[in-house]
Amino acid sequence: QVRLVESGGGSVQAGGSLRLSCAVSGYTYSRNCMGWFRQAPGNEREGVAVVWPGGGSTSYADSVKGRFTISQDNTKNTVYLQMSSLKPEDTAMYYCGALYRCGLWARYVSYWGQGTQVTVSS
Repeated sequence: QVRLVESGGGSVQAGGSLRLSCAVSGYTYSRNCMGWFRQAPGNEREGVAVVWPGGGSTSYADSVKGRFTISQDNTKNTVYLQMSSLKPEDTAMYYCGALYRCGLWARYVSYWGQGTQVTVSS
């Protein structure tokens, strides 16, 4: 059974940092793309960051480039999203996804985590 469990969300002041974690089980994520997506109320779910198998290549949304970093710890079967210089517009529910096709598109995700809330106050 494939399971993705996010953690690390919370409330922070603008300019602060958070590190999200996605624990993966029942899925060989090292052979597939993994990604982080976010969705604010009333908005479409959008791609934030994607990492290719092996971790050699990554892709980021223009809005988070230079501030967010996606990474993998293969020994712990965990995917991370390090978020720095957070802005109020980063406020959203953040979801971890396992993709059958690589790219910053939610329609490419085969399995979703339950989500973790990130709230950034000004």
